[in-house]
Amino acid sequence: MKHQAYNPFLPLWEYIPDGEPHVFGDRLYLFGSHDVEGGERYCAAGNYVGWSAPLDDLSDWRYEGVLYTAAQDPRSDGALGDLYAPDVVRGNDGRYYLYYGLSGGIGVDDHNTAIGVAVCDTPAGKYEYYGFVRNPDGSPYLRYLPADPAVINDGGVIRLYHGWGLSMVAAGAHSGEQGRQQAAQMPDFAAMGKDQIRQFLLGVEQMLFHRSKEQLLAEPEDVMGANHVTLADDMLTVTSEPARILPSQFLAFGTSFEGHGFYEASSIRKIGDTYYFIYSEENSNMLCYATSQYPDRDFVYRGILQSNGDVGLDGRRGEDRLNMTGNNHGSLECVSGQWFIFYHRQTHNSTYSRQACAEPVTIAPDGSIAQVEMTSCGLNGGPLRAEGDYSAAIACNLTNGHMPHITNRVGGFDIPYITHEGAGKDALRFITNMKEGTLAAFKYFAFAGPVRLTVTTRGAAGRLAVTVGDAPCGEIALPGGPDWRQSSLTLDHTGAAALRLTYHGEGPADLLSIAFAPAEQEAVQ
Repeated sequence: MKHQAYNPFLPLWEYIPDGEPHVFGDRLYLFGSHDVEGGERYCAAGNYVGWSAPLDDLSDWRYEGVLYTAAQDPRSDGALGDLYAPDVVRGNDGRYYLYYGLSGGIGVDDHNTAIGVAVCDTPAGKYEYYGFVRNPDGSPYLRYLPADPAVINDGGVIRLYHGWGLSMVAAGAHSGEQGRQQAAQMPDFAAMGKDQIRQFLLGVEQMLFHRSKEQLLAEPEDVMGANHVTLADDMLTVTSEPARILPSQFLAFGTSFEGHGFYEASSIRKIGDTYYFIYSEENSNMLCYATSQYPDRDFVYRGILQSNGDVGLDGRRGEDRLNMTGNNHGSLECVSGQWFIFYHRQTHNSTYSRQACAEPVTIAPDGSIAQVEMTSCGLNGGPLRAEGDYSAAIACNLTNGHMPHITNRVGGFDIPYITHEGAGKDALRFITNMKEGTLAAFKYFAFAGPVRLTVTTRGAAGRLAVTVGDAPCGEIALPGGPDWRQSSLTLDHTGAAALRLTYHGEGPADLLSIAFAPAEQEAVQ
């Protein structure tokens, strides 16, 4: 590898959430939405950009430029021009088709805008508007909810998956205490029949989706859930009735999906003869998966793949999350025999500046995949070297012990978070607002004996308790002040281990970087 590969694996100035990784030829491509640094809404860049890496070096990511802009879609009126969670598939004609969600359009809204399609001769070239997913009569395909498209070329059959389902956890986080109280007052859906649940949801759905009661009841099932259709060779025309493959949380009771109903973030893979449907479930921060021997039915819940707060890992509860959590979206891809789960994390005390990360996973002989933890070294093929300089922004866990789950908002929480200062690629990116008890963890480093750890901080004159693995290694006294200053401590450890820094102090401090140097070098004070 030319470099080491960190999480996030793209440059720290880049924000690509909702990642769909695909191997085309000899490169791995990442397609996703495009947030802005310190943004105030989702996908505010208004475009898709491309990134790719050679299959034999996942540290060497190349910027491919702007692939497509919202302005290219004639349904965009300029004011409503954000592009949501895309996917790309190679058609039977050898061209590449980009399926995407447009944030609104002329006279319509997000839940009533047909999935857009753009086309290009190469995976990361300049895509051109091609059309929208449509019914055989040419009208926009708007069955159920046309959100978060996922697409696969299944031996020449083009399969499109889409849908959305209200998450009460996300709704509560969006509305604050009022939303949480409303969520707590919801009826006992487990004791209700499907028809009763559907009747109850009609009022909510009319408000959320801007559809009449008659329009909602025209569908054979409740509109919320994950769905499958096939497309014609033109890559636009739907050729099958939509089939419900996963229920939303309201209709998951009594099924294998109970507690993990479908929320959003459809993605599809075929591994051997088994279809893997990857999705974000009702708790919003987790990527889960379901499998079936069929593309359009009989999916069974299998488990959690990843949480951007490590919720669920080793039984961890939501209130013990190791990061501020928010929505999650990603998928699986195999690179040179190794499978990875791609996902995104939250930064800036916000849900609007999300960054792509990845972790290796193992598919067991029975097809199951165990949940993996967040690390700082996901694509590196092993731990990072305990040498040289590292941005504090690669911390994989950042918690004060009571981190929130947030939705559709910026700020409002007194928590530690990753932020930036300055503008452009050369801006500083760092951890801010570390207060008493804040933990920043970096997993993992390969230690090879004594080494001097230097931290660059500013703010209060507190101290950092340092732990390597499970072993306390001492404390670093922080000099304090408004300027960035360095201080250090000698560590002595051999082998791969997590580095954990716990802040203690009367006021907040910021952490810019950590650095490792030979232990014989003079200590920095």
